[in-house]
Amino acid sequence: MFLNDSLKIFSGSSNPALAGAVCKYLGIPVGGAKITRFPDGEKLIRIEDDVRGRDCFVVQSTCKPVDEHLVELLIYLDCLRRASAKRITAVVPYFGYARQDRKDEGRVPITAKMVANLIATAGADRVLAIDLHAHQLQGFFDIPVDHLTGELVLSHYFRDKKIDNLTVVSPDVGNIKTAARYASHLGGDLAIVHKRRMSGDCVRADELIGDVKGRNVLMCDDIIATAGTVCSAAELVKQRGCKKVFVGATHGVFAGEALQRLEAAPMDEVVVTDTIPLTDEVKKVDRIKVLTAASMLGEAIKRIHRDESVSSLFVKDA
Repeated sequence: MFLNDSLKIFSGSSNPALAGAVCKYLGIPVGGAKITRFPDGEKLIRIEDDVRGRDCFVVQSTCKPVDEHLVELLIYLDCLRRASAKRITAVVPYFGYARQDRKDEGRVPITAKMVANLIATAGADRVLAIDLHAHQLQGFFDIPVDHLTGELVLSHYFRDKKIDNLTVVSPDVGNIKTAARYASHLGGDLAIVHKRRMSGDCVRADELIGDVKGRNVLMCDDIIATAGTVCSAAELVKQRGCKKVFVGATHGVFAGEALQRLEAAPMDEVVVTDTIPLTDEVKKVDRIKVLTAASMLGEAIKRIHRDESVSSLFVKDA
């Protein structure tokens, strides 16, 4: 794949394996940079490649530890701007704070908007992200946003599995459109779970709209955080007589008691992408499978660099 040396891709410390896989897809080396710490804990980033007049991309998921990875991204962006890069794109496969996107009670912040402002102020000219939790978050940025979706990766995988008697179940009402697209891609029926959130990490699935008896179920979501939603939904569809339960999610956060819940839940396979690097503890869970988003990100970066359409990726795979 021909790409001239005006393209530079740098990796933050949150997910160097994904950045390396993106560069391998594009056939270019990872940009040279050195990340060190001062004795007091402050980070210093030094770019070791010439970036003057070049098109630069920084791959950095703002996953746990979220604040540390976010600040590192901001330092990276400022460093590239002061080194006279022509254009700087923040590639944020997983965007932390995305769920703090509104005031649901008094005297709380809209942190997602604040983080969007910080990224633009630090020096980003555009943002490339995957599944921002809510599509309207693109409007929080005052710079262009290219929004990819894990459907491109997950739907290919489940299509290749050729699951028969398939019903795609939306684990909550807010995910109906996504579930409907999966049902269209994979040729399955559609069902919807109605849930009630009891607390921040406790969810109860109350009712199922649709029939899953004797069928294989696929539940797809953008994120598995505490796993309360998908585990509660899995128990409900099993009670209603389904055969196998498959779960797909773009971001595997696996916070709190998520692993214990997933191991106890009636699921046959849980599939996530590598937007967030998995811990050794997660890797030991046999039913969790990881797919890479590297080729999707690499293709998007190539098209941005060449000023070509990114949205045509979705048309091609529709």
